[in-house]
Amino acid sequence: MPNKAMPGPIDSAGSACESVCIHTRKIFDSCRDKDCVEDLRFYPTLCGQEVLNTSQSIKGGTAELLYVYTDVEPVTFNRGFYTIDMRFFYRVILQVYTGSPRCAEAEGLCVFDKRCILFGSEGNAKIFSSDTIIDDMDIPGRVRSNLPIAVVEAVDPIVLDTKVVDCCQKHCCDCCITEIPPFIAQIFPEELVFNDACPRRYYVTLGQFSLVRLERETQLLIPVYDYCIPQSECTGGGDQESPCDLFRNVNFPISEFFPPNTMEMPKDYVSTRNYCSTH
Repeated sequence: MPNKAMPGPIDSAGSACESVCIHTRKIFDSCRDKDCVEDLRFYPTLCGQEVLNTSQSIKGGTAELLYVYTDVEPVTFNRGFYTIDMRFFYRVILQVYTGSPRCAEAEGLCVFDKRCILFGSEGNAKIFSSDTIIDDMDIPGRVRSNLPIAVVEAVDPIVLDTKVVDCCQKHCCDCCITEIPPFIAQIFPEELVFNDACPRRYYVTLGQFSLVRLERETQLLIPVYDYCIPQSECTGGGDQESPCDLFRNVNFPISEFFPPNTMEMPKDYVSTRNYCSTH
C-alpha cells in the first residue's frame, strides 16, 4: 500500500516544492446544455406595448440574461443526487416595424424554467464560520445547511424567432406570470404589462448555452510550486497613447473594400448572435 501524502516539503526532483492543504469547492458533477427555448411569452413595458399595438411586423431582436434563480433539492429515492431548478430572466428588445422606414424597439421580459439532476454526494455536518458581516453585530456566522452549491454559467441568448398570436388561438390559455423579483422589475425603465386581456400576445424563441455544476466545500491536498507574485506593473492614466498612435496600430480593413465572392453561414456563438439580431 503506498504511503499517504502529507502536507510539507516534497523530496523529489520535480518542480513542486511542497504540498499544502487548501479549503476550496470541489466539483462533483456538471453538465452543459444547448437549449432551443420555443415560444417564450414576451411581457412588454408600457411603452413597448404601445409600439406593439401599432406594429405591422416584428423581425428579430436582442436578448440579455439578467439573472438565474437556482434551487437545490435532494432526490428522494436516489441518494447523493439533487435536482437543480433554474429560472432564467431575460430582457428582450424586439425590432418592430410600424410602417415607417425606421424600425422601433419594444422592450420587455421573458422567463424560462429549466431543471436538471446532478450528483452532489452527501454531507451531514452543520457549517459555521466567523465571516464578518458589514453593519452587523460581531457574532459567529449563521449555520448553513450541507446541501451542495449549484453554479450556473450562461451567456446572453440568441433571438432565433418571434411570433404574434391572437388571443383566440391555441396560446390563449397560457399561464401568465404575475410576480417577479423586485430587483428584476427595477431594471426596466417602466412597469411591465402582464394583462391577459390584450388582443395579441407575443412569443420569442431563444437559443441558450449554459453550464451547470454542483460543488461542495472541502479540503484538498495539492502540490505548490511557488507563490503567485505579480509580474506586470500597474499602469496609470498618465501614459495613454494619443488617438493617432492608437489608429496606427489598427490593421487596414482590406475585406471591407473587397467583398467576398461567397457568403458563409455563421458557425460560432458570436457570429450567430450578430446574424440573428440583424435578420
